[in-house]
Amino acid sequence: MKKTDTKFILSLFVTAAVLGLLFVLIKRVSPPERVDSGYREAMGTFARVVCVHEDPAVSRKAIEGAFDQIHQVEKLMNIYDEDSQISKINRAAYAEPVKVDHAVFEVIEKSVLLSGKTDGAFDITAGPVINLWREAQQQDEPPTQQQIEQALAKVGSEKIVLERENSTVAFSVEGMLLDLGGIAKGYAADLAVKAIKDAGADGAMVDIGGDIRVFGKAPKGAEYWLIGLQDPEKAEPTALNSRPFVVLVLNDFAVTTSGHYHRFTEIDGARHSHIIDIHTGQSADGLASVTVFAPTAAQADALATAVAVMGKEKGLELIESLENTEAILIDPQSPEELIKTTGADKFIR
Repeated sequence: MKKTDTKFILSLFVTAAVLGLLFVLIKRVSPPERVDSGYREAMGTFARVVCVHEDPAVSRKAIEGAFDQIHQVEKLMNIYDEDSQISKINRAAYAEPVKVDHAVFEVIEKSVLLSGKTDGAFDITAGPVINLWREAQQQDEPPTQQQIEQALAKVGSEKIVLERENSTVAFSVEGMLLDLGGIAKGYAADLAVKAIKDAGADGAMVDIGGDIRVFGKAPKGAEYWLIGLQDPEKAEPTALNSRPFVVLVLNDFAVTTSGHYHRFTEIDGARHSHIIDIHTGQSADGLASVTVFAPTAAQADALATAVAVMGKEKGLELIESLENTEAILIDPQSPEELIKTTGADKFIR
């Protein structure tokens, strides 16, 4: 081999080594990979998980772990599943205490405490009244006042008897029915985030039907996770990708939006919110949209329901009294105006 050939080959090795070094450096400084689960059916709605990590395999494993938690909560707390623990409570808890898993006990216990803090605006015992309105929808005729009063006699978190040592739940009044629809999705999102963290992901967003929690690094090296708030006047109930009314920025926090534009009953041509005020037995139609920011998705989920029931003045007063909690309300009479708590602007882009 000629001397010049040797020099040429050596130069190729050097060049390759340099390029290899550059590739490693570029790989190290480039933004972490983003893996998106896409929308999947869960908990009677659509759920989506987005994970961030430099290794997509880690993100994929974290996503599946998150959905395992979501489906487990659904299995335990789905009132439409006769085999769920909530269904078992609803069938048997008046006759005798029902032993439940830690997760079910924890959600019910949290719910009872939140009912006290919100003066019953959030109450998981609203099941009898909710069922009454569902039946009214099928008959296309609103319930009578007598029917409402009979249902309300079976409502009230103070009628739940909890025994922490044995994790049992009992009812003090016959005919009571629990419905965890105002907190279960948020609780599932919190458990999903914990599973993702345990799997080693650097950041993630969990969205279960509008109950959203994020943590850590955002995609593409962004400073925040961006969340779209829908316009309640234009949003379609089944729209997954409608244009946002407001863009929210979130970091290590949770947000939930509740509004009758997503879930409602229609009776005799009139639309009624799925959220029930247990003080009156009527649907809570005073606000078009309630968005609550809180440290956990369970808190945000329950408080959004509470504010929807309490209305603008009392709802704002409640949120202002709570630490690390903010809200954005939309009044159907002035849908173009955002009604905000004092610290809510930091979440608006």
